[in-house]
Amino acid sequence: MLIGEIIAVALGAVRANKLRSVLTALGIVIGVAAVITMVALGSGAQKSVQDRIQALGTNLLQVSSGGQFQRGVAVSFDQRVSLTVDDATALARDATALKAVVPEMSNNLQIKYGNQNSNVSVVGTVPEYAPVNNYTLAAGNMFTAGDNEGRRRVAVLGYAIPNTFNANAAAMIGQQIQIRGIPFEIVGVLSEKGGQGFMSPDEQILVPLNTARYRVAGRDRLRNITLQVSHPDSVGLAMLEIERVLRREHQIPPGGDNDFQIRNRAEFLATFEETTRTFTFLLAGIAAVSLLVGGIGIMNIMLVSVTERTREIGIRKALGATRGNIMLQFLVEAMVLCLLGGTIGILTGSGLAVALSKLANWNTLISPASILVAFAFSAGVGIFFGLWPARRAALLDPIVALRYE
Repeated sequence: MLIGEIIAVALGAVRANKLRSVLTALGIVIGVAAVITMVALGSGAQKSVQDRIQALGTNLLQVSSGGQFQRGVAVSFDQRVSLTVDDATALARDATALKAVVPEMSNNLQIKYGNQNSNVSVVGTVPEYAPVNNYTLAAGNMFTAGDNEGRRRVAVLGYAIPNTFNANAAAMIGQQIQIRGIPFEIVGVLSEKGGQGFMSPDEQILVPLNTARYRVAGRDRLRNITLQVSHPDSVGLAMLEIERVLRREHQIPPGGDNDFQIRNRAEFLATFEETTRTFTFLLAGIAAVSLLVGGIGIMNIMLVSVTERTREIGIRKALGATRGNIMLQFLVEAMVLCLLGGTIGILTGSGLAVALSKLANWNTLISPASILVAFAFSAGVGIFFGLWPARRAALLDPIVALRYE
């Protein structure tokens, strides 16, 4: 038999049993669609996490106060050594591998705009806070070093603050907002940054560090210090310098435990990427079980088809069809069912991913690689699970087949 004739016979057999063919391919459709959708969800989550962390800046280090230990036992929170403005000054003066030092002083305070009140995080910091953390301004300007030195009562609002008061961001520039009963002039509104876990940088108000220190908080204790490294290759050197300077400032004796913590945001990025990648593989693995079940269904139907068409196989062999011809015919039937199901499954899975993105606002990313893998896997399922029924058909004795009722 010619290859074209073999394929035509196989396609004719598929068309002759339309309902059975559709139901058989349905398992592959569900499996491929599930794989495409799950991988799209996992890839979207991974990209979202990566974009958010990179938006914060990956060449940044962050120093925060850590637990103080006495003979290996952590002391109470009130006794912990805190970071101070003097620590930030010492780092800016003595750490040569740092490009910028951004101290942050934070308090949740009552604010008032017009006749509306709210409780938000007020951060006292320096003008470098915006460029170091990759912020841009949606309206107005960032306060200046002169504002900080002069302890001026000026404020820059996070992106979500105007929405809290149902106000227009641009219209708020130049108006006053009260922080802890103290009037501040609004000089700028930051662009949207997006949530970072439990913290939303869009829901905060920035004021000059010295203003917060002397007019609002009345203390010099810092929440943390963000440090921009001069060069990505200098992160290790910068961490050593930070540790040396702070141990000296805190008068920690040799061999003593640090009372501060140094975190590298690039490590956060790597950790989150690894976690989301594992999550993606897990989702794809669970969805792939559907493909396995669909393949078993195809093998079952093909075995039934071989049994039903035993006499047909005997006649074809009697007319000169070889074992290879018979085997190829049934393999083509299995492949057609799987590839048809794979194609429909890819379209369905892609549609589901887009629908989840549009309707549920979930982050999805349809990868061409996942589509190719799913399509190749569906073809592989057709070959693997169609091989045994095809071989069984090919090995039938033509005399026995012709006698089969």
